[in-house]
Amino acid sequence: MGGEAGMGGTGDTSTARERILRATEELLADKDALAISTRAICDRAKVGMPEIYRQFGDKQGLLTAVADIGFERFLADKRRNPLTDDPVADLRAAWDSHVAFALRNPYLYRLMFTPTGEAKPQAIKEAQAILLQAVERCRDAGRLRMAPELAGRSILSANVGVCMMALSFPDLFGDSETSPAVRDAVIGKVTGDEREDTRIGTATVLAQALVETLTGTAPTSAGDLDRLARALRPPGADSGA
Repeated sequence: MGGEAGMGGTGDTSTARERILRATEELLADKDALAISTRAICDRAKVGMPEIYRQFGDKQGLLTAVADIGFERFLADKRRNPLTDDPVADLRAAWDSHVAFALRNPYLYRLMFTPTGEAKPQAIKEAQAILLQAVERCRDAGRLRMAPELAGRSILSANVGVCMMALSFPDLFGDSETSPAVRDAVIGKVTGDEREDTRIGTATVLAQALVETLTGTAPTSAGDLDRLARALRPPGADSGA
């Protein structure tokens, strides 16, 4: 009876494919892809076992198709990320939305970003392209310190790594501080967003000038202090605030 549901004709076959995909997604809500049997998928989709092979070639082909559906949703989230006048802040927001998607869909996310077999989800290329556009906005604003392609790969690799560790070892890496810390370190390195370093550099200059003034070794005027502090700031620091 189950096999007849997907074999009656072209329209029925299309419906069977959709049911198989939906059944696999639903099962992924509670368990890892490797723990889901083709029998469980068929029972849930109400199709016979041959239908999976007819539609997808094998179980791996089915899982690749489901991963592509996951990427469609993931990319839809990315396209909804707001754009502001601060492209670096937008990068941070995109990082956070990536993490939120992973935490909402842990087993689907693992399937998307740790594919097995030769077939790989092709939508990863679009994910890279969207991130590259975000990085290029930073470049156009004068806030990028490396080639956009390398910056994009670095951010995506770190973002996925944070998610995988949080999903695999939640007790160790699932806290609310790890992801923001890695995010700020990676994006700060890529964009040269070093406001904290700027403050430290300026304070050091002022402290040294004060010591010299108190000891009488090199009296420094207010104008000299200001010029010295500006000279030690990273390029572009004055335009940030």
